Parts: sequence; structure tokens; C-alpha cells
Amino acid sequence: MPLEEITREFSFPLRKLIDEYKPEILYMPENGENRLISNNDVNRPGLQLAGFYEYFDNKRIQVMGKMESAYLQGLDPELRRKRIEDLLSYRFPALIITRNEEVFPEMLEMAPNYEIPIMRTEENTTVFISKLMAFLNMQLAPRITRHGVLIEIYGEGVMIMGESGVGKSETAVELVKRGHRLIADDAVEIRKASNITLVGSSPDNIRHFLELRGIGIVNARQLFGIGSVKLSEKIDMVVEMELWNPEKTYDRMGVDTHYMTILGVKVPLLNIPVKPGRNLAVILEVAAMNNRQKKMGYNAAKDLLRQLGMDSDSEEIMSDLNL
Repeated sequence: MPLEEITREFSFPLRKLIDEYKPEILYMPENGENRLISNNDVNRPGLQLAGFYEYFDNKRIQVMGKMESAYLQGLDPELRRKRIEDLLSYRFPALIITRNEEVFPEMLEMAPNYEIPIMRTEENTTVFISKLMAFLNMQLAPRITRHGVLIEIYGEGVMIMGESGVGKSETAVELVKRGHRLIADDAVEIRKASNITLVGSSPDNIRHFLELRGIGIVNARQLFGIGSVKLSEKIDMVVEMELWNPEKTYDRMGVDTHYMTILGVKVPLLNIPVKPGRNLAVILEVAAMNNRQKKMGYNAAKDLLRQLGMDSDSEEIMSDLNL
């Protein structure tokens, strides 16, 4: 079940990176913290310091570690000055120096000329680059916003979808009361963190709020405590809630897994009919645990059929079990 979606290129201000890693600011041009970052790649400018600039992408954040510093230290002062100026002249978003390496005076002298923010961190170069790329991938990931509720149930991220008024928020409140955690209500911002992973979160301005018809707006964090909410969660399963249709045949075995495609990623999909007397919170708890078992290689329906000596043809199953 694919969803039509439109994605676009995203960016974020440099101050978001600064808030995340809190590096030492050695030089920051005016409004430098508002500079937009739009490339999720990171570059160590070793070849550039040696004078090679073919294929150099000046939209990438530059990270210098011990190796680059040692190379510059070994150069003649005049040549070192030229190589540093050549690099800064490409006006990339920012330069981050790792391992608390000493900053060459030429860098601080010429940075204002080219308005290059220069920062320093004490972290290991490889570790910092790994963390930075993960951060950039998340901030710049393709994303869409979908109407629904996202809640963590036993560690599984379950996105509840359905028509307005079907009971999504009410079910979410019951699940929160049972110890599970709310991520988003009404609008779920979905990001493609990798080719196989979707991460959901709430828009900042409605985070932790729930709408309950007849009551109004409530704040889950204030009502149920900090342990009842979470900022983001991987989407492991989608549950489509719909009003019970007596003329529709619903899956009663669960042998085959159905999927919904979001941003090119396939996510397991369940269709749950809603009618008076059904405890939807308990049903979703069981669905989350069952989904985890399937990921671990166990399918209860197939196990039952194997014990009964049947194959997995749906029509034969329904007939043989008189369902």
C-alpha cells in the first residue's frame, strides 16, 4: 500500500550543530550561526592542503585532525600560509578541528576575510566524524508529515492511522496509561534515516499534546509524567484503524505480512477494525509483541499450520478450520 509523497531538499542552521556538540568557538562571523547546512557529507581536507581541488565540494563541513595539523606543521611558513588561504577561499560552511589541536595563527587571521566559522572539539577525529555524519543524516533526511499517532509499545514504534474520529488519540491515551510512550499525535513527521529505517517525531509546536473529542487538548507529559513521552522513535509497524464493516473480510490468521511503503521503505501494515467492545489498547500491545516475534523469525500462524499439517493457502485454512 504505497503513499503518495513529495520530498524536498532540507537544511538547518549551524547553531543546531553547535547546540548538539558544544564545540569551542574560535571564530564566528556575524550571523554565522544562522548559516544553513545542506550537505550531509563531511570532508577531511588532506588532499586540498596538498593543493588538489578537483572534485572538491565546498558545501561540506571540513574536519581537520592530527594528521592534517602535522602536515601543515611540516610545511614552510610561506607555503603553509598559502595552502591555508587556498582552502579558506572556498568559503565552506565551517571548519572543525578535533583532538584539541593547536590552531594555526594564519587560520584565525584569514578566517574573517572569508567568513569561515572555526570551532574545536576534544573528541577523536574518527569518532567525531562518525557522530557528525549520523547527526547530519538525520537532520537532512528526506521527510514527510502524515496524519496519525506514533507511540512506542514494548520498544516497537507503532504508527496508528485512520480517519478522523476513529479513536486514534483515545487509544493512545489508554496505551500511555498502561506505561507506553507517546511520540506524536495528529501529525507525525517521518524521516528516512536509512534505506531500511524510518524515524518518526512530532512537530515542535504540538509535541506532547493530544486532542480528545469532548475533553479538548491535553498535555501527556504534564498529565502522566516525563516517562510517558519520547522525542522520536523508529517506525516498526503501521496500524490502519477503520470502522468495522460487516461485509468486509478481515485477516484472521496473519500468515502473510502486508506492507505500506513510505519514502521507499516497506513497513509492516495491519488493518484493525474498530467496533464497541474491542479493547484496542490490548490489541495493539499484542500486535507490537507479535511483530517483534516475526522480526525474530517466529510466526505463530505458520507454526499452528505446521502442527496441523496444513499449508499456508488462506482459502484452505479458512475452510479446514471452519472460520
